[in-house]
Amino acid sequence: MKFKLTWRLHEEHRHDALKGFSQMSEQDDKNDWGDKIKMIGRWHDLAGCTGVAIFESDDPKAIANWALNWNKILDCTVIPVLGDKETREVGKNRDYGD
Repeated sequence: MKFKLTWRLHEEHRHDALKGFSQMSEQDDKNDWGDKIKMIGRWHDLAGCTGVAIFESDDPKAIANWALNWNKILDCTVIPVLGDKETREVGKNRDYGD
């Protein structure tokens, strides 16, 4: 299942968060997500101290564990999302009551 993750850094931790994140290697990043979460892409709004990521996982505990790794410095929201094909399937199978 695909998810959209949005985050906002706590104001008092903005510079420390960027400093720590910028020192992470690709392997550190993979270790942080674990083997039950596959990162598809992540984008950062440095001026606004927010960002968004799209990832896949079938393990809600792995997602919660990742969030706990970072909740001292940011607030995040995770919601399930669908791609075009999946959205069309949902739409085709709906009873619209026309």
